[in-house]
Amino acid sequence: MSVDVVRLKRRSDYLRVAATRLKAVTPGIIVQAAPREDDAIGVGITASRRVGNAVRRNRARRRLKALAPPVLSRSGRRATDYVLIARPETVHRPFARLVGDLEKALTRLGNAAPRS
Repeated sequence: MSVDVVRLKRRSDYLRVAATRLKAVTPGIIVQAAPREDDAIGVGITASRRVGNAVRRNRARRRLKALAPPVLSRSGRRATDYVLIARPETVHRPFARLVGDLEKALTRLGNAAPRS
């Protein structure tokens, strides 16, 4: 059975996820999580100026956009919103390692995430 992965688009969604203060940090990515009302998996992606100039931030976002749907549909928890935050290392880290970072973060969050 396939799980819908939907994009978070409103700032209020990002703030709600950040307010739960539930996060996992890995060398290539920071992942925040929060429960959601429906059965889908929500994903938001962000990269601050700390990542670098506009070219680096856009590259980091593109890499996370490519990474998120397959990994989250396989390893993510249903009825959960995730925000993926790029780090400076996201731009240069090999893609396979980014996949491992996201899976490791999801495992950590899965052990700590409250059920809605």
